[in-house]
Amino acid sequence: MADTSVRGVRIVLFALVWFSCAWFGSWELNPNNATRMFAAMSLAEGEHGAIDRYHTLTIDKAMFDGHYYLDKAPGMTVMALPAVTVADAVTGRRGTDFGAFPVGPDFERMLRLRTRLAAASGAAVLTALAAVALFDMGLILTGSAAAALFASLGFALGTPIWGWSTTVMGHAPVAALYAIAVWAIVRGTDGGRIHAALAGLALGWAVGIEHQAILAGLPIAVLALWRARLRVDTIAWTATFVLSGVAALLPLIAYNALVLGDPFRVGYAGVVGWDGMHSGLFGLGWPQPRALASILFGRQIGLIWVAPLLVIAPAGLALMTASPRQRALAVACLASAAIALLVNAAYVYWQGGNTTGPRLAIPAAGPLAVGLAALWAALPRGWMRGAAAALLAVSIALNAAIASAEIFAPPTTPFPVWDGVLADRFAHGDLRTVASEWFGWRPWYGFALWATLALPMLGWLADRVRRA
Repeated sequence: MADTSVRGVRIVLFALVWFSCAWFGSWELNPNNATRMFAAMSLAEGEHGAIDRYHTLTIDKAMFDGHYYLDKAPGMTVMALPAVTVADAVTGRRGTDFGAFPVGPDFERMLRLRTRLAAASGAAVLTALAAVALFDMGLILTGSAAAALFASLGFALGTPIWGWSTTVMGHAPVAALYAIAVWAIVRGTDGGRIHAALAGLALGWAVGIEHQAILAGLPIAVLALWRARLRVDTIAWTATFVLSGVAALLPLIAYNALVLGDPFRVGYAGVVGWDGMHSGLFGLGWPQPRALASILFGRQIGLIWVAPLLVIAPAGLALMTASPRQRALAVACLASAAIALLVNAAYVYWQGGNTTGPRLAIPAAGPLAVGLAALWAALPRGWMRGAAAALLAVSIALNAAIASAEIFAPPTTPFPVWDGVLADRFAHGDLRTVASEWFGWRPWYGFALWATLALPMLGWLADRVRRA
């Protein structure tokens, strides 16, 4: 398909997804959010990464040599540094201004601003880039702009990728980086070595964000090496891919060396208060069938309730295996998604704590979304495509409620989609929007402003690809 037939679609798609992710927010004092931001504030404000002054505000922390530190991979903290630095410079306020054990509305507002800026400049950008990458890849694989848009919107707005992109946690960014890496590999078969570099950087940085990302990223890396054999410059392309992946790990190694005192020491090794993390490989054991069933179908965190569109994605990947040109790609995506789900089921704390849906399984959405374009292209015109479009619309509406109301449903909530989001918060207008948090608007007005701007963009995209 000629690129001119979808001119402007990538720009509007990026704008729609980024705006939708950046407009809504998440609870800044959620321990997973907070510990990453505390570490970023400590680094930006000259405290060398120690979070001693904040440690009473988070249950997620590590201890080394008598000091408290971030107990996570540092990727999201590193990405948050520019947001913290800019906010400190513009507002003239710093975390150190609030004393040894900061509390109170002023501190929470200060932390909220930095959290929102970090999410908007980090996770939201990666999710929007992944949406564009999936659109481009859908065009390559199917030649259909409608199929490409179905996949990109399904990934970015039809799953909790949307909600997790309002946080500074690593689930959505890892899924986005998987999608970007797959796109770069597909493009790189015929393109220059820049795509090898992009694929390597994406997979390497995913590991810097979440260490276990190396497991589900392995099939994607194998796909890169497999497809590289088709090139005349196989060795150079492969070397570029590998060296770029290693280069992406340098910030992780530097953080460990400068903050934790050892380039090979990781935060999880010093985790405080979570004894299960000291079993197996930092809490990873063998996948538990009951846990996997709950992750997929359970009322409390089941993927089916928060991302119904992903249920049909494996069918698209299965269809791709019938094509010799797409078989390796489909197998790699299926393997990556399966590993992400099994890793979740193997984790001692597989439920994920405060979460709407299975947050630890969300990286699977990246490789699964590749199958959505193929599925749409294979569906006959008529009621079957209408049903798929309706499922996409339902998934987007559901995740609009989740992203605006509550991505951190409490673990005691019987049915979080209903009890924690739709009936409890969304129906009562208990929402977090830029307009309501910073400009004093009523939350519903803030949501209405998002809809006023986002729905026309969505309509334009649908009309553009229909014409194409």
